[in-house]
Amino acid sequence: MHRPTFALLATLLAVAPAAAQQSPPPPVSHFTLENGLELVVIPDRRAPVVTHMVWYRTGAADDPAGQSGVAHFLEHLMFKGTAKYPAGTIESAVNELGGQINAFTTADVTVYFETVPPDALGQMMDIEADRMRNLVLPEEVIEAERSVVLDERRQRVESQPGTILAEQVAATLFQNHPYRVPVIGWANEIEALSREDALSFYGQHYAPNNALVIVAGDVDPETVRQMAENTYGSVERGPELPPRQRMQEPPTQASRTVTLRDARVSLPSFTRNWVVPSYRLAEEGEGEALDVLSAILSAGPQSRLYQALVVKAGIAAQAGASYDGSAFDYGRFAFYGVPRPGTTIEALEAAVTAEVDAIIANGISEAELERVKNRFIRSTIFAQDDQVNMAQTYGLWLTTDRSISDVAEWTDRIRAVTADDVKAVAAKYLRPASAVTGYLLTPAEEKTP
Repeated sequence: MHRPTFALLATLLAVAPAAAQQSPPPPVSHFTLENGLELVVIPDRRAPVVTHMVWYRTGAADDPAGQSGVAHFLEHLMFKGTAKYPAGTIESAVNELGGQINAFTTADVTVYFETVPPDALGQMMDIEADRMRNLVLPEEVIEAERSVVLDERRQRVESQPGTILAEQVAATLFQNHPYRVPVIGWANEIEALSREDALSFYGQHYAPNNALVIVAGDVDPETVRQMAENTYGSVERGPELPPRQRMQEPPTQASRTVTLRDARVSLPSFTRNWVVPSYRLAEEGEGEALDVLSAILSAGPQSRLYQALVVKAGIAAQAGASYDGSAFDYGRFAFYGVPRPGTTIEALEAAVTAEVDAIIANGISEAELERVKNRFIRSTIFAQDDQVNMAQTYGLWLTTDRSISDVAEWTDRIRAVTADDVKAVAAKYLRPASAVTGYLLTPAEEKTP
């Protein structure tokens, strides 16, 4: 199954959370079944298509110690079938209909979804409800699927120097919190995952009272609610899970650097990273201000880093920034740069830092602020054309303790961000003394941080 990166999901949060005031929000319906399952229905009558998503409020950050990768491993194993629906049933059913099927695991959630004609929705619900508690895992499938995951790790991580560095930067940035562990897991711990490990995790976390079902498309909310009652509603409530109380980060005592030299690197690059609040944990308005700050720095050809370093100075092949605020716990702010040939990485790093320091010292202009706000708001309008994006947006917000109304009010909160708010979060969080800087270099590079 394809697994979007956490950064991609954060981008969806940033550009697709709600409809702007110029376009009315979708008429979202929200139900909770007696067994605790949460159901959201987003009607969209423009095409005879429906997207059905099951979000489990569990991910890689919930992996037991020493079992990194078990949430992701279980995602693979969920396609091994049940007594009622043997392995391959759901894929065959969706393919026969000409639909799409997918799944992904992040640090905080595991998600399964199908896009099919509306008359197939009941079948998709029945299959997902059945495998919510009735997964069958013969011993012989474990070793084969573990090998698949290890091969995936080799292809997506170990063969990509940039991904290796990103993994090591995360392990350095988060000193205590489980976000320091890769979603796919460490190779040595994946090799040890057992059938019992997977079933234990499944039994604890996969249950209607730990799930959110989102249906978006050509449907009637009351009909969908009745379908859910007839399928998911018959699944027994699972064990009561305590609130997520993960290990917390200690105060940062020093800046840190991570350097990777690799013969596969053709162009050097660097990235500087900070732990910042997520939307869920941020003080009022800070999440939105961090989103605006990121956009001021790197959203589009008029952004500060592009104009200053790519267009005017001509020293960067790439330069940008990002705010990942969609996490349940901590967020992450980063900026990065790739120098053009003839420019040292030190020179580019200094130039990027100077642009950030200029915002901390002098703030931003009202023209910049309005340009970015308008960009965000236009993006929310265009995002309504993508049914899957809309479903993913509601899933992201509702699995991080926010509400339907929070989604609808997001653009108003973006509009409320001031230039002083942006300057304040830059000064508060982008302190050099708390940063982790990663360098990706060729073996010949003589970078001494």
